[in-house]
Amino acid sequence: MRKFILYPAAALMIGAAVPALASDSEKLCSEPVTGQMLSVQDITSKATAMGYEVRKVEREGNCFEVYAIGKQGARVEIYMNGATGAVVKIKNKS
Repeated sequence: MRKFILYPAAALMIGAAVPALASDSEKLCSEPVTGQMLSVQDITSKATAMGYEVRKVEREGNCFEVYAIGKQGARVEIYMNGATGAVVKIKNKS
């Protein structure tokens, strides 16, 4: 009988943890974009002007995720607002 009581409790704990698994870009760029989204070329140019060596750019919802090499050679992931190109977050990957 005790086993049946523990399983629902475990399911509730797991269900509560699932929203925490959402990607960073979903959390950081959840606001709706007003106006036109920038192109991948625009985002690449902005990141390059900031001194990063861009390796890959992906659009993720209202954000762009820029995978690049930083000034000291560290790998970074830059989250940029899709409408303005403003940096939302920089995450070190090295």
